Amino acid sequence: MVDRSPTCTRSVDIRPATVDDVEVLHRFIVELAEAEDFPDPVSAHPRDLTVALFGPHPFAEAIVAVVDEAPMGFALFYPTYSTTLGRPGIHLEDLYVRAEHRGAGVGYRLLAHLAAVTVERGCGRLEWWVLRTNDPALRFYARLRARAVDEVAVLRVDGEPLRALAGEAIA
Repeated sequence: MVDRSPTCTRSVDIRPATVDDVEVLHRFIVELAEAEDFPDPVSAHPRDLTVALFGPHPFAEAIVAVVDEAPMGFALFYPTYSTTLGRPGIHLEDLYVRAEHRGAGVGYRLLAHLAAVTVERGCGRLEWWVLRTNDPALRFYARLRARAVDEVAVLRVDGEPLRALAGEAIA
């Protein structure tokens, strides 16, 4: 998919990530965490991405935005399922565009491409999380008519509480 929209100063190619992209994807993930002031260091390594994206049982997929043959952004996503819709969905885990390409249509093209994948696969929705403090992203998503889902709370069990809960499982 090539972006020829007037908001983009150069053409943007969107393509599936390959194993050769793993190092740049990892770098983008670190840059994203730094840009969002993520409180913990990125503990994922390139080999983790290789297994997640290209291992024998891939957990996720990624697409890469390329401008002038150089990767400038990516989206990493994975399938979900809605029992109430009775249909699959797609969860966008990360969307990132390098700072020098923001506002030029790269993020829009990544999301438009992912929306097309969602529709082509017969999915009922595309969803993602965004930090409430990320005002530029919230404004961008509002222009796309994305809506906040206020009726749910994101909950997490990790670290020691996860291990403790797992220890309560009866084999």
